[in-house]
Amino acid sequence: MQPSIAIVGATGAVGCVMRQLLLERRVPFRSIKFLASERSAGKLIEFAGRTHEVEPLRPEAFEGVDLVLSSTPAAVSREWSPIAARAGAIVVDNSSAWRMDPDVPLVVPEVNPHALDRIPKGIVANPNCSTIQMVVALKPLHDLARIKRIVVCTYQASSGKGATGLCELDAQIVALGRGEPLPPVKAHRDRLAGNVLPHDWKLGEDGYSEEEWKMIRETRKILGDESILVSPTTARVPVRTGHSEAVNVEFHNPITVEQAREALRRAPGVIVLDDYAAGVVPLPIHAEGRDETFVGRIRKDPTVPHGLNLWVVADNLRKGAATNAVQIAEVLLARGRVGRKLAPAR
Repeated sequence: MQPSIAIVGATGAVGCVMRQLLLERRVPFRSIKFLASERSAGKLIEFAGRTHEVEPLRPEAFEGVDLVLSSTPAAVSREWSPIAARAGAIVVDNSSAWRMDPDVPLVVPEVNPHALDRIPKGIVANPNCSTIQMVVALKPLHDLARIKRIVVCTYQASSGKGATGLCELDAQIVALGRGEPLPPVKAHRDRLAGNVLPHDWKLGEDGYSEEEWKMIRETRKILGDESILVSPTTARVPVRTGHSEAVNVEFHNPITVEQAREALRRAPGVIVLDDYAAGVVPLPIHAEGRDETFVGRIRKDPTVPHGLNLWVVADNLRKGAATNAVQIAEVLLARGRVGRKLAPAR
């Protein structure tokens, strides 16, 4: 049976990509509706040759809906995702609200699809964008040699702040090019054009940003190993789309560069670009508009017995958010799990 789908946050940056992906990937559905805040309600969306009016979020909007793809702020998700689930839908939630809930699976389909065997609250969490691309690259290496410790530095695009972040960066670039005063900073913590921001997220515990804590906690949950040590530093760079990460990994067991490269070539959702001499390395412009995670600069870390360095790049709006959510939906549909009452596995 083809599901009835609702996209919550349909007018946002990720919601727009979700709409595009449903068509690109030919996800089957019998009906679809688009939901958003009161501010966006009433807007018109062209989708699959038809014009749809965006509906406001309200409980009755979820009646008869089988599958919800949601991308809203965490506070909105905490209120509305349980309402949608109680109405009988499975909710694939892109916010941070449910990721660390022990009764909510946190899923990257290439890494831990088995977590979808149990969905007791009717909610599946989509991980943070920077975590998703890293674990896609690390899962085949973890299977080979078991990860002991990760040190990661991120170079994250402006679009991680949504459409407002992109507009702000573009306006700053235009103003600088014309020699005009910069517009007021609103989306980012400081001027981003021609700059790097290591403080573009809320401050969390022990001097780490909330973004850094997400990478620590989510990586352990997704890989199913609480012993993995993760030391992250996140930064925002003046790139429109595409997060980059310098990842240093220490393993429990021996692993060679050749073994790693071959495992990554075979891994689902990974493209290896690793010929430094020829200039073949992953760049954000390679990842933009793509659903794969790109890996290169694979080299030995000589400072530990079993260590590697990697450079990892992905489109943060696609694989880092919308694509991963749609892939989760595809797995659920393939398993026939949408449109039926779910119960905890026995």
